[in-house]
Amino acid sequence: MFEIVTAGGIVMVPIILCSILAVAITLERLWTLREQRVVPVELTDKVWQWVENRALSDKQILALQHHSPLGRVLAAGLANRHRDRAVMIEAIEDAGRHVTHDLERFLNMLGTIAAISPLLGLLGTVTGMIRTFKAITVAGVGNPASMAGGIAEALITTAAGLLVAIPALVAYRYLRGRVDALIVQMEKESIKLVQAIDRTSGTRVRPPEDAAA
Repeated sequence: MFEIVTAGGIVMVPIILCSILAVAITLERLWTLREQRVVPVELTDKVWQWVENRALSDKQILALQHHSPLGRVLAAGLANRHRDRAVMIEAIEDAGRHVTHDLERFLNMLGTIAAISPLLGLLGTVTGMIRTFKAITVAGVGNPASMAGGIAEALITTAAGLLVAIPALVAYRYLRGRVDALIVQMEKESIKLVQAIDRTSGTRVRPPEDAAA
């Protein structure tokens, strides 16, 4: 294996670094984007019970905010439950944007790796062919051994670039789809929370005009 890497030339260094980084990002995102961690099933039921029983406190909301990404979104809504409905929804959407940014962390880098790895392989192909033509210039076409190094570099770097790019692209598409699915789930749970608060009388202070009437 070491001989193959060495034969690939200097371009193999960034390709190997890209492969290590792609594996690290994929494993980290697979662990971070677990459904039970991002959108715990039992969390929404617990929050509904708090709302229906009017048993919410600032301490519970703070704990909810640090519980999970979904908890962070729901906590933003609960913190504004006594304000106007539009204000509460805006707070939920703002928290959702921050959570989405956290869920998408490193994905752009993974997509970049998938895009540049074939280009690095192509660069290795070019440098390998340059070596081959230089060998021909020095030794002529009658000495195949002199051309073998350049041809090997061209083939190895091309193959290595593709071997990194293909799994990285598959991982990027899969993780992007998982993030989108988790965001949709959080949106559904947020809508349910707003509806639960609307159904529960007395959880939101009446607007000033209604109170004056």
